Amino acid sequence: MRIGILGAGPAGLYAATLIKRAKPDADIQIFDQSPADATWGFGVVFSKRALEFLREGDPETADLIEPKMETWDGITISHKGEKVKVDGIGFSAIGRLEMLKLFQQQAAKVGVKPIYDMRIDSLSVFDGADLVIAADGLNSVVRAEAPQSYGEKTYFLHNRFCWYGTTKPFETLTQTFKETEYGFFNVHHYRFSPNQSTFLVECDEVAFRNAGFENMLEEEYRKICEGIFVEEFEGHALINNNSIWRRFPVLENARWYHKNRVLVGDALHTAHYSIGSGTRLAMEDVIALVDALKENDFDVTKALPAYQEKRQPVLTKLTAAALSSALWYENFGEHMALDPWELARSYALRSGRLSIEDVAKISPRFVEQLNLREKEAAL
Repeated sequence: MRIGILGAGPAGLYAATLIKRAKPDADIQIFDQSPADATWGFGVVFSKRALEFLREGDPETADLIEPKMETWDGITISHKGEKVKVDGIGFSAIGRLEMLKLFQQQAAKVGVKPIYDMRIDSLSVFDGADLVIAADGLNSVVRAEAPQSYGEKTYFLHNRFCWYGTTKPFETLTQTFKETEYGFFNVHHYRFSPNQSTFLVECDEVAFRNAGFENMLEEEYRKICEGIFVEEFEGHALINNNSIWRRFPVLENARWYHKNRVLVGDALHTAHYSIGSGTRLAMEDVIALVDALKENDFDVTKALPAYQEKRQPVLTKLTAAALSSALWYENFGEHMALDPWELARSYALRSGRLSIEDVAKISPRFVEQLNLREKEAAL
């Protein structure tokens, strides 16, 4: 069986590894337009439940990445000089480059050798392949060849965000909200190694324009961001890695496959960074795809519909929650009128999937303190 994979990021490498484990005689070709050590961003976050899902489906990969992860419990909301801890929510994070290298090692172990620095503009390179897997991200060449066949829908949110790193290690996943002379800012920050953290800066369109970021060089707007969050850095600085201002793209596809071609990860969907890792969802897509192939004896005509039928209901719930969270952030300046504890409450409920009673089961100390404060305020 000949299989072509476009994209040698975690999703493409993981697909090749799982397929080779299930079907050792598969002939797999992987192409990627970037060098082997190229990756954008800094850390990859997994919730405790996501790691449990990975361990259930693939303990070998879980054993590979978990020892390299930083782990913590809870989320911290920082607002108006006060820090509110939302307990009971476990997370782990790993550096993107570290994770990529581990996946490369795993693929090499089963005999897969990607071809890097090779831009593919035509799928003719996969002529004769039994299956083509699109793991080539938002601007997928596979999807672009026949977007109408997938029922593609893409639009952009309004807020601007810029992905940085820093040498300051933060204790937990933290959401810091600040009102500035330019407008409203927030930052998502968490450590992914003992001495590095992701530091994703977000602002609304008004603040972006008022600050003049659009007409600045990267080093200029980096200094402004460092000034806004000087208290958080404690003498550390921001690290640039293709740190440009963007608007988040929301991508949906009604159909996940066309002929012998199938989408996974960011080629199929996007999920806002405020609720989960795109890498984690891509891995879960790959697990579902390979399960469908195995269950249908690698008959592609049966496996691809089965993949969408089984995975789509789960993914729809996750992406809907991610969109609800994204829309909460689209108006985070309005939420900042709340006091720190009420902002934390609003944040905990932002996805629309949980009631305050649900949150109480997950984060009992947070809800207990919240209720106590509300009772005291009512007296």
